[in-house]
Amino acid sequence: MIRALPQLGQIDGHEVREAVLEDGDVRISILSLGCITRDWRVGGVPMVLGYADPADYLTNPNYFGVIAGRVANRTAMGRFSLDGETVQLSQNEGANHLHGGHRGIGARNWQLDQDAAQSVRLTYHSPHGEEGYPGAVDFTVTITLAGNTLTYVMEGSPDRPTPINLAQHSYYNLTGGGPVRDHRVMVHANGFTASDANGIPTGAVSDAAGTRFDFNQPRSLEQADPQQLGYDINLVLDGKSPTAMVQAPNGMQLTLWSDQPGLQLYDAMHTGPTPGGHDGQTYDRFHGLCLEPQSFPDSLNNPDFPPIIYSPERPYRQTLRVEIAQGKPE
Repeated sequence: MIRALPQLGQIDGHEVREAVLEDGDVRISILSLGCITRDWRVGGVPMVLGYADPADYLTNPNYFGVIAGRVANRTAMGRFSLDGETVQLSQNEGANHLHGGHRGIGARNWQLDQDAAQSVRLTYHSPHGEEGYPGAVDFTVTITLAGNTLTYVMEGSPDRPTPINLAQHSYYNLTGGGPVRDHRVMVHANGFTASDANGIPTGAVSDAAGTRFDFNQPRSLEQADPQQLGYDINLVLDGKSPTAMVQAPNGMQLTLWSDQPGLQLYDAMHTGPTPGGHDGQTYDRFHGLCLEPQSFPDSLNNPDFPPIIYSPERPYRQTLRVEIAQGKPE
């Protein structure tokens, strides 16, 4: 089912639309604005953070549920070199570029259409020069629900060489609300990209073994980070399947599969009191957990990181699968 949301007005030349995908007791809402996964419910309980009023997504400073890009995460000084030329992107996090700029694709209004009974297709044409990026890119995201599993296929077709690095930015909370520090996390990652105080990688890939970034064996966020320093770090994946698993004390379990080299682990450490959430909630620090498959942050300025320059001959594609289902309570 797709409906228009005329109360949000015209954005990027057309109305915002909402699609609802349902299978059994799973109900998921997708917005054309930002390609946002607005709501994901299992048995009526919300599994992701989001706003009750769609109008609140017009600002969305926490990037709830968006597809972040053209280049997700941080680019130092918003600057990089391409074919011998310096490219200056918009600077929207101090001097740096974050999640595609002031109005990246996660803040644009996509065209949303039904693709199949339990599938929607979203498209957006990003013109040359948008947020400073060279070249135009035609983006397509296909989102499909099958049972308890939601699959995102993200594609980008550029008209010339340009960087692309997308990240799906849902905040998961498998208990329906409150802190997630009791969630047990497993990520198949042996390293992490060391970064400075601004989240910019130093260029080094550090060994995760024995550190608070080691989630190869399941442990809760509280066990891994008793000092509550918080997580906003890119983990270097080792290619094992599944990529990550999360389990809450109530037995709800998330399983994630990705084809990307990195995964940003973010526990909402920077999220302040945010009213207007699902079911009347006010969200706060540590109330959600983001698992964002991606290439590495600041890849454009670190030649040893996986390349993110794509072209007509090398289009972009990422596949992400996320299953949320009831398991055995602790």
